Amino acid sequence: MSLANPMRFVGKFFTPLPAAMLRRSADFSAAQIFVLFAMLVLIASIPIITNPLPPLEDYANHLARMSVIANVDRDANLSRFYEIDWEIVPNLMMDLTVPYLVRFMNIYTAGQIFLISIFVLIISGTLALHRSLHGRWSVLPLIAFPLLYNRVFLIGVANYQFGIGLALWGMAAWIGLREKAWPLRFLVAAIFVLVLFFCHLFAVGVYGLGLLAYELWRLWALRGRAWPGGDPGLLRHPLLDFLATGLPFLLLVPLMLRSPILNHLAGFEWQSVGKIDGITFTIEVYSDIVAFALTGVVVAAAIWAARHSLLRLHPVGLFLLGVGTLIYLALPRLLFDTYMADQRLPLALAFMSVACLNLDLRLRMARRSFIALSLILLLVRVIEVDVAWAPLSAKTLEFRDSVKRIERGSTVLVAYADQTGGDEVGDLGLVHAACLAIIERSALVTTAFTVEGKQVMHVRRPYVDQVDTEDGSPPSIEQLIVTALRPDPASTAYWRAWPQRFDYVYLLFTEDGADNPAPDLLTQVYDGGRFQLYRVGKARTARAGSVGRER
Repeated sequence: MSLANPMRFVGKFFTPLPAAMLRRSADFSAAQIFVLFAMLVLIASIPIITNPLPPLEDYANHLARMSVIANVDRDANLSRFYEIDWEIVPNLMMDLTVPYLVRFMNIYTAGQIFLISIFVLIISGTLALHRSLHGRWSVLPLIAFPLLYNRVFLIGVANYQFGIGLALWGMAAWIGLREKAWPLRFLVAAIFVLVLFFCHLFAVGVYGLGLLAYELWRLWALRGRAWPGGDPGLLRHPLLDFLATGLPFLLLVPLMLRSPILNHLAGFEWQSVGKIDGITFTIEVYSDIVAFALTGVVVAAAIWAARHSLLRLHPVGLFLLGVGTLIYLALPRLLFDTYMADQRLPLALAFMSVACLNLDLRLRMARRSFIALSLILLLVRVIEVDVAWAPLSAKTLEFRDSVKRIERGSTVLVAYADQTGGDEVGDLGLVHAACLAIIERSALVTTAFTVEGKQVMHVRRPYVDQVDTEDGSPPSIEQLIVTALRPDPASTAYWRAWPQRFDYVYLLFTEDGADNPAPDLLTQVYDGGRFQLYRVGKARTARAGSVGRER
């Protein structure tokens, strides 16, 4: 093959289809696409529908906060421990929606609805962005359904992912209004900036990145008119138009100045290690084999379609990937004391990139093949997740059963038997499972998210020194034993003097059948898979009061 041939192929791939060909290549009607979309949403939601408490790392903690917001005014124990201080915090979407749903359903169903709404928003936003870029509806964005389950999703950053969906819709609205009256476009953009801010601050960044990429492409497309050689009278206009894109984001200035999130400005750390992981997090869930098999199939199909001039990438995609790569490399791992600041970005870029693709599906065989491929890929991913969640959900249900052994209104200290616990993807659902005691038993739990400036749920002053207020890691059981045997009067750790200040200890990531690590201090109440529940106090008998799995 001559050098000219691959260059011609690359040139065609990055050239949008002519408008006339776009009209002829229309694959499905809007109604047909909606039906397919609804069907695939239902399939994608099966693991969530069948698991009332999905084993996502932060999810139980967030759900506990929703329960407190919904019930603190009528639960004496919750109001004794917690208070809600509404502030301008860029992390409130669940807080503003899920407690309202709790008026009509239980907290677990409300959480499921919120998770499914994330799926709906992201894929519908990808469809809308594709429509704005290419001028027609297409089924192509439906190929992104398997990406809804990813490693970032397993972490449980629900507000951010909700924000990804809104950012996609915001970008679609900006492009759709690009040639309309500028006041309307700026007003709509300002509304999206405001709503995205209360979703998650990083979601505002995703929206800004998308608009920057689109406006850079537009500026480049007007280069013949904007630089010498074109009409010099238009030299300033495109540049000013480009710079004006930032005007809606000025709304962030008063919001940030009024937000306590600025108190976490020092929480900044850049790391080079993990940048590749951030990319693989987009496609990985539980099985590396499944992840790379799905990726291989999609890449092979895309190469075949591109070689046959059926697949094109809108030039905005190039700017999106270029700008996104530079920002991703520059982003820190820790920003505003929030972890994974950089590793969340590739997921948003993936959905935006899918929207930039355009597929010619005029041939009936091509349409049928695409639908079959999309369905198979999604089914494989759903089966992967459902198979993985079956045993994990059993652990979660076991944990909920253990929570019933806790007396209502108790104080619960969380500790680790293994400090590396939670690193494995199969253990993510246990990391914050102790927060179920807040939902079920109105308890004070040391690991609840109550950091001032990041959440609106705070611990009342009499108990604030008994909880983690820095989003740190729980103490190890060895630390607890040392603290109990050799008290340090100068210690400020929230677990100091724990035998006198806590009613129960949840010990996480235990070995199967592990013995009581401190029988003089703890009475075993429940022995579960990878966790144990203890009541603080000397054991009465060797095995009395211990319930749970048979050993």
